[in-house]
Amino acid sequence: MRTDIEERAVRLAEYIVENRATVRAAAKKFGVSKSTVHKDITERLETVEPGLCAEVRRLLELNKAERHIRGGLATRRKYKGE
Repeated sequence: MRTDIEERAVRLAEYIVENRATVRAAAKKFGVSKSTVHKDITERLETVEPGLCAEVRRLLELNKAERHIRGGLATRRKYKGE
C-alpha cells in the first residue's frame, strides 16, 4: 500500500519526465518546496519506482549541466530590457 508521500513522489517524477521540468518548476506546480521535491525524487522514489528514479536522475543531471546557460540568458534578458 502506497502512502500519500510515495504517491506524490511518483507524480512529481512523472511530471518532471513528461515536461522536462526543473525541480523549481515542479515545486511551483505542486505547491511544495524545492527541498521536498528533491528529497522525494532522490530518496523516496528509489524504493517505490527504481526505473522511474533512474530516468529522473538523468534528467536532473542534464538540468544541472545546463543551469549556468539558463542563468546567463536570464541575466542577458535582464540587462537588455527584454
